[in-house]
Amino acid sequence: EGECNKTARRCALACARGGRTLTSDAPRSHVLHVLAHRQPTAIIVVSAHWEESVPTVQSGDHPEMLFDYYGFPDKAYEIKYPAPGAPVLASRVTELMGKAGFAPEADRARGFDHGVFIPLMLMFPAADIPVFQLSMLASLNAAEHVRMGQALQPLREEGVLILGSGMQSFHNMGGFFGRSNFDVGKVSKDFDAWLTGVVTSKNTAWRDGQLAAWAKVAPQARDAHPREEHLLPAMVCAGAAGTDVGEVIFETTLLGTSASVYRFRRVTAGRGRR
Repeated sequence: EGECNKTARRCALACARGGRTLTSDAPRSHVLHVLAHRQPTAIIVVSAHWEESVPTVQSGDHPEMLFDYYGFPDKAYEIKYPAPGAPVLASRVTELMGKAGFAPEADRARGFDHGVFIPLMLMFPAADIPVFQLSMLASLNAAEHVRMGQALQPLREEGVLILGSGMQSFHNMGGFFGRSNFDVGKVSKDFDAWLTGVVTSKNTAWRDGQLAAWAKVAPQARDAHPREEHLLPAMVCAGAAGTDVGEVIFETTLLGTSASVYRFRRVTAGRGRR
């Protein structure tokens, strides 16, 4: 299952999830379950659904559920994921962010949004692993999100799983529902291919540079992501990966668009070339 499972170092995982409907999708449920074969000591989640002016760390002992959606059946608001928080680790992340030059804050009241509980209830249904969140930056600055991930690198050596939860291959609501003036399937396929090529490059310095400049270098970047909140969690994971190389561990389609899940892990070969 790869080098990350032979050592204490945990993978960084960029997960593409299909919103609330993911709970009833057997293929994706199976894949997420397979990814959970070795339990981490804790899980830090960067969700597409939390932005703050500064990096903000969820620090409560037992976060509540945050149902950040509307218009769904009653059962969608009865979901429980009673995982404990990780206030000690949250304090450590605040310290790491500070050392990296950020001005982090802590939020004890923040609950688990659906970017947390949807994938985790499939990956770790027992909800017995400490979980906490790190916000994105409201600036949506790509380079800063890579840098946030770099600050998290020490956590991986401590067995902490870093999970980026978004829809990194394509997230355009008009495109999903037929309100676009371009070929959605082609745009998503081209962007997904570009992202895969970048993420899987052995030249990790080039990778991070491409991610930071994504809006200028990716094909039809703003058609794929009019707003980049669903792409940025993957950038945090890439930053946390350091010199570890990304790989595609699952490919699917979501509402007619391409979607990939990436894992960053240590490889025995050198960094190599792009």
